[in-house]
Amino acid sequence: MNRFATPIWVAERACDKTLGPKMGPCYDWQVRVIALSTIKAFLNRSSGVADARDPVMAWFRQVKQADWARPADVKRDVRNASILKDGRVVFNIAGDKYRIVVWINYPYRVVYIRFIGTHRQYDAIDAQSI
Repeated sequence: MNRFATPIWVAERACDKTLGPKMGPCYDWQVRVIALSTIKAFLNRSSGVADARDPVMAWFRQVKQADWARPADVKRDVRNASILKDGRVVFNIAGDKYRIVVWINYPYRVVYIRFIGTHRQYDAIDAQSI
């Protein structure tokens, strides 16, 4: 055996996704969305937002599968997203009827939902500071 060759057990462990930390050649860079409970609370708040369920959940699935390392990646995937300062992004949902404001930690691929509501509710907040 070549003394510089990688032992088989090391090569097998290199792609074991159950081991931590989750780094290395086999790591899936999927975005984490925090928190799904915010979306559920909005959707369950009243029957007036029942038409938001499918578009919001479609947005959630799209974000979960994304690989956003910088704002340009967000804009590439979601053309109607508005990029704000300091990692904030505003997404238009259901034909601009609803808005989702998030803060994205790009190096760690984490999306924090800061606000979800109707367009009218969005007009009443400061998206940069919420």
